[in-house]
Amino acid sequence: MNLLALPLVLLLSLLPASLALSYHCADFSSLPVLEASGQTYTDYGIVKPYEDILASRGTNLARIRVWTAGDYNLTASLALAKRAVRAGMEVYVDLHFSDSLSGFTPLSQLLHSAATGVRAALSPPPQIMIHLANGWDWGGVSWWYNGTLDASIAGGLTLADIDTMGFSFYPFYGTTATLENLKESMGNVSTLYHKDFMVVETDWPANCTGTALSEPTVPISIQGQETWVSDIRNVLLEVDSISPVAKALGICYWEPGWIGNAGLGSTCAMSILSIRFFMGRTLMGV
Repeated sequence: MNLLALPLVLLLSLLPASLALSYHCADFSSLPVLEASGQTYTDYGIVKPYEDILASRGTNLARIRVWTAGDYNLTASLALAKRAVRAGMEVYVDLHFSDSLSGFTPLSQLLHSAATGVRAALSPPPQIMIHLANGWDWGGVSWWYNGTLDASIAGGLTLADIDTMGFSFYPFYGTTATLENLKESMGNVSTLYHKDFMVVETDWPANCTGTALSEPTVPISIQGQETWVSDIRNVLLEVDSISPVAKALGICYWEPGWIGNAGLGSTCAMSILSIRFFMGRTLMGV
């Protein structure tokens, strides 16, 4: 299947500099899997590497996931990261830790050791982000940070270990994942922790039935994807405008080039962004 990729971040890149976010990011970690299955991407009829198409439309940060699975292991992720750098992007490496650590103490100590180690190993040291799911859920966010930042944990995580706080924000997994709740949560993050913040996983479906979405006034369409990203941007910039220290850095769109959603966690039929042809239908691009 050939896809005509149109601007991923056109909406953001056309904003005045004073209103724009620093990072226009895409997680396209599954690109090698898609390419191995025969998928190609064209830009105005010319087949090009997908990362080049994204970069030419303003994407300046590539989020690369590192899992233990073969398709996303260190070797595969490193190869994709090199492609992103050649396209002119910065790279954000996303390491997935276990969900089954027994309590906050070992998790806090692990994260502190990881931050200390990577800063000691590289010069200049990289920026370190901690990414949590459900960024709209302030109760969950505060519970997690209260536990991991507990000062009584010897050798545990501290705010000094963290440069940026990242959050997922999806419309599929609960009708309370609203823009208003995201604004409240990000406002609390910036006020209490004084750390820069990002939405580092999000998308919106172009085709979805049988699933209650958190913002029912946003249309399920390509135009709805534009609205969704614009609304998130507005939330982040509003919080940014009232925060004396913390800055809203950007938005990272989840797998914008994925064909279908099997294995990617969405209950919707299609969340691919910026395509013109899909299953015989002509769609407008963002």
